[in-house]
Amino acid sequence: MASERITSLQVAQRAGVSQSAVSRVFTPGASVSKATREKVMRAADALGYRPNVLARAMITGKSRIIGLVVAYLNNQFYPEVVERLSVALQDKGYHVLVFISRNTAADVQKVMTEILDYQVDGIVLASVSMSSELAKRCHEHGIPVVLFNRVQDDPGMSSVATNNHLGGRTIAAHFAAAAHRRIGYIAGMEQASTQRDREAGFREGLREAGLSLAARELGNFEYGQARAAALEMFAGRDFPDAVFVCNDYMAFAVMDVIRSKLGLRIPEDVAVASFDDVPIAAWPAYDLTSYRQPINRLVAGTVDILMRRIEDRDAAPEHVKLDGELMLRGSTINAGES
Repeated sequence: MASERITSLQVAQRAGVSQSAVSRVFTPGASVSKATREKVMRAADALGYRPNVLARAMITGKSRIIGLVVAYLNNQFYPEVVERLSVALQDKGYHVLVFISRNTAADVQKVMTEILDYQVDGIVLASVSMSSELAKRCHEHGIPVVLFNRVQDDPGMSSVATNNHLGGRTIAAHFAAAAHRRIGYIAGMEQASTQRDREAGFREGLREAGLSLAARELGNFEYGQARAAALEMFAGRDFPDAVFVCNDYMAFAVMDVIRSKLGLRIPEDVAVASFDDVPIAAWPAYDLTSYRQPINRLVAGTVDILMRRIEDRDAAPEHVKLDGELMLRGSTINAGES
């Protein structure tokens, strides 16, 4: 037979304090004296008491839960994002529920319906798009949403992202300065704002240098498709002498193909640059020039906006773009230039 559940009233009686004092001790951010906290914690430990989070959520209307939705975890950038966002939100006294979405309209709809069933206090969408219908539904429920590393045309959606356009332009300028003239691009998912903005910035940077894109293939942010794209782009004799790959995860596949399948040298035959600067990019096996996303500032900005919107549901939406930094390494010519 299960043991009897210890109540907050029993803890209060043992500690010699009011039941409301016990509640304040177990409420993140609530005001309570050090002496009261110590008495309550001693009594709770002795009795084996743990607060009923779900019951408290029903009473207060606040679950202290944040829904975190990611499209994929095979890209090395996102496990780090999930970890840092989770830690930052836990430091604010929130529990994090992680959901994986395939980023299709139907799947996002399904996942978001599940999240709303948990009566979450807020939602972070990491590289997941939301339909206007779902955005409206969240607004009607008073649930704030922040897009991480993604922007949408809807001005009512708060977002925090790297300046992807600037990153693309910076890589184009780097290639131009290294005297590359036949330049290729391997794209991510066409509908993703990160893909769209990085390519637009890259093309603009090429135009500013008097250059144009010589070759383009689609990698869809997938390792296998990026390999196929590289085989298509570099199999002929008139292949590019430099290629910008939309993210590091695909760039690793492209570099593997260039070296292992095609027998070409990096950077002597083909210079390779990418975007994200995940830790593996700095490994000697890749030594990849990559535009670093400012992940700590992205996480801090996301959490700050979310907290403000939880406190004030009528707060105006915020749109933040943060500049990153091109990390020059051995996969491009003149990697040591300033």
